[in-house]
Amino acid sequence: MFDDVLAVNQEFYDAHERRDIEAMRSVWDHSQGAVCVHPGWPILRSWPVIEESWRRIFSGPGRNQFIVTNIAATGAGDVVWVTLDENLVEGGSTGTIAATNVFARIEGRWKLTLHHGSQVMWG
Repeated sequence: MFDDVLAVNQEFYDAHERRDIEAMRSVWDHSQGAVCVHPGWPILRSWPVIEESWRRIFSGPGRNQFIVTNIAATGAGDVVWVTLDENLVEGGSTGTIAATNVFARIEGRWKLTLHHGSQVMWG
């Protein structure tokens, strides 16, 4: 179970690095219950609002590379949460985002239903 979720989690970061909205769309839950919190953004609720945020991010000037570390998957049944550090490399600068990704099994497939990223200010 955890291996399947971690594979979808990696698809999420691959889609982000490639700026691939179709790949991002395939990873996410498309329900009204989906939630996304980008660092510094307000809470975004429902897939249409979340999709628009990814379109805005992908059309921006920055190009992030992710080195994902400190990964742990926990859960039971049809819900698994993955906690990790997103170590971002953009140009000559780096930064770390502490993230939680919650996946739900929907119609037999693991879908990202909540992403929350918070900038790490120390450490």
